[in-house]
Amino acid sequence: PVMPRPCTFPMKLWLLVNSPCVHSVRWDARGEGLFIDQGLFEQELLGPSAAGEEELFKTKNFGSIVRQLNLYGFHKVTVSPASSTVGSRPAGGDTSYADGPLHHFWNPHFRYDRPDLLVKIKRLTKANKEKLDAGLEVTSRLPDDLQY
Repeated sequence: PVMPRPCTFPMKLWLLVNSPCVHSVRWDARGEGLFIDQGLFEQELLGPSAAGEEELFKTKNFGSIVRQLNLYGFHKVTVSPASSTVGSRPAGGDTSYADGPLHHFWNPHFRYDRPDLLVKIKRLTKANKEKLDAGLEVTSRLPDDLQY
């Protein structure tokens, strides 16, 4: 089945980490964070091998992806051997990451089986920061195909 083109970075990321076709992005063992294999990610999603498909990201630079993660409130977690059990589903599967550095990111609203929380992930813009500092809510909405 063809998925509608996701409109926000967090939605794209959530679809990637849940896709059986994507091997460079995986949930951590608890389904509360994600692992990104930088080398494989660059080949799979940023490199020329993805040229036949519509570009998912407007960049070929992994550093720009990390910047987007930071702008959306993701924090880098130090990877320890005990926390590196990964799979396409929480607590399972293939742990082989031989292509490049392994990055672990966490956001309180990015959870396995909880796409409803994605609306709480806001891009940190100057206007949004001013609203948050003033105690106001910054609104966002899910794409229409995920409305409840």
